[in-house]
Amino acid sequence: MSIRVLIIEDETNISDFLVRGLREEGFLVDHAADGLSAWQALRNGTWDLVLLDWWLPGQDGLTLLQRFRQHDRTTPVLFLTARDQVEQRVLGLDSGADDYLCKPFDYEELLARIRALIRRRETGGGTVVSWGDLTVNLATQRAERDGHPLDLTAREQSLLVYFLRHPGQVLSRTRLYEHVWDDRHDGISKTLEVHVMELRRKLEAHGPRVIHTLRGRGYVLDHTPQSLPGAKS
Repeated sequence: MSIRVLIIEDETNISDFLVRGLREEGFLVDHAADGLSAWQALRNGTWDLVLLDWWLPGQDGLTLLQRFRQHDRTTPVLFLTARDQVEQRVLGLDSGADDYLCKPFDYEELLARIRALIRRRETGGGTVVSWGDLTVNLATQRAERDGHPLDLTAREQSLLVYFLRHPGQVLSRTRLYEHVWDDRHDGISKTLEVHVMELRRKLEAHGPRVIHTLRGRGYVLDHTPQSLPGAKS
């Protein structure tokens, strides 16, 4: 699926449940537990959907939403909060939320609302992730390089999407395992290396290498990574 979701929730039992459940559904999920870290994630990341609690330490969800909408007017935001009065729901929606679900909630209803928000965004123009001559359309699940279609497995495409969302950033093996495989690197498995090798092979059939290995650090998507310590082909 390769849809990236940010969960902003300070209650550990709820956030753990949502992270685990949405990852099992195939979403790429990150979590922020307070207003400050949430704002950093919103400003520095690229998201297909945000699940937002109202009460947060550091900065409340309503203020966070209003700040976010000054910078991003298109990313769907679903308020997930115990504040269930009509005037509060109206305030949340008028402040820029796309949907509003009160706690306690039914998980199946939450999934249905998530799917509806994602469909709405894709219908409005498609969810496309791109960098350089690489493009992945998440609505059609079509990946291309320089106009050439790429025959990728689901895991290879998820890996490519994660690279495309973080160009120029050094991505450690642990980080890639956690976000693409929803698992921790045991230091022994070569699963990641095999998938990177296959992804490179398919990408390099239509252009130069852009996924580079940094010794002891991980991988980076970049045209010219030679200036980075430990860079090699």
